[in-house]
Amino acid sequence: MKKKKCIAMLLAGGQGSRLGLLTKVMAKPAVPFGGKYRIIDFPLSNCTNSNIDTVGVLTQYQPLELNSYIGSGQAWDLDLSYGGVYVLPPYMTAKSGEWYSGTANAIFQNISFIQQFDPEYVLILSGDHIYKMDYNRMLNFHIQNNADVTIAVRPVPWEVAPSFGIMNVDEDNHIIEFEEKPKNPKSNLASMGVYIFTWKVLKEYLINDNADPNSKNDFGKNIIPNLLNDKKALLAYAFTDYWKDVGTIASLWEANMDLLKDEPEFDLTDPRWKIYSRTPVMPPHFVGENAVVETSMITEGCEVHGTVRNSVLFAGVSIAEGAVVESSVILPGSRIEAGAVVRRAIVSGDCVITANCQVGEDEGDIALIGQSTTLPEGYVVKAGEQVDTDEITRREAAGK
Repeated sequence: MKKKKCIAMLLAGGQGSRLGLLTKVMAKPAVPFGGKYRIIDFPLSNCTNSNIDTVGVLTQYQPLELNSYIGSGQAWDLDLSYGGVYVLPPYMTAKSGEWYSGTANAIFQNISFIQQFDPEYVLILSGDHIYKMDYNRMLNFHIQNNADVTIAVRPVPWEVAPSFGIMNVDEDNHIIEFEEKPKNPKSNLASMGVYIFTWKVLKEYLINDNADPNSKNDFGKNIIPNLLNDKKALLAYAFTDYWKDVGTIASLWEANMDLLKDEPEFDLTDPRWKIYSRTPVMPPHFVGENAVVETSMITEGCEVHGTVRNSVLFAGVSIAEGAVVESSVILPGSRIEAGAVVRRAIVSGDCVITANCQVGEDEGDIALIGQSTTLPEGYVVKAGEQVDTDEITRREAAGK
């Protein structure tokens, strides 16, 4: 079988609990973003654009929608006879079977998958970040520096550094210390969750880690510290372009709003680095005679008769005349009826915001409506509240 120089392993099995109701029915990488995309489109498109044509996608939590979305990989030109995209859920063997117990364990359980391609290098990716990156440049950096592992890093504001894995480096970009979410960080170089390993080194450390009963089977907590302790060559690869961890409701909303700036921090229209996705076949969007649309992204299949300002509308959304949507993200197939006002909110797919409802407020945290929820007429959802059908039923039972 033909040898591959580098293959990618994309960790896409996280529950994404910080995204609340958005991940109640789907894995975090399947969450929609930017009008016509899903979060997983970005690392998959980066692989395609970087000529990395073999990608294992490791799924676990609520995988149905993600598996269906990936399909054969055709949307990303990854439907190959040798290589392409593979969905890799946990599985039973003749001796045992278990859930992925950590990021390192997820890769360990798929050593046989990796081995069939006999790669020299393995690229480990996270499925919940929005960015555009040429992994080939990083791979060349790794090879030129004869590294055992190269970790992509980027500067973050000092005030948020304690929430990241922080790399401390010397003048030659060798990583000399790794701190997992330190209270008092020594630098603001945060790990992006993008690693390139020399495969023979990674395989050895995965096997040893699996044999350690005290290990958390995690790259940040175990594999990287063990490599440092053994004086392996760990290099930091600096990345300074746009990168957003969209693991919270606020950060997902902010990343969508970033697309609407006069000079967007993140450009989806660059023909040199296309973001590929599976999109529905729908008619062009329609904007009615009395509609008001300002600084917004309106995707195919939308009908807008009301007012939409500074918002992102996904495919098949309808905004009735007399409805107002401001600074919000409306996911596919949802309907905002006359008299309803939606501000600073994320409305999940296939929802109905009925007449005279108030969702979100001008200030405060982002309001969230769960999948396939119909709000009763005149219902009020305050800033920061999360509401779905179960919550409405609970409130009604409590007489609220």
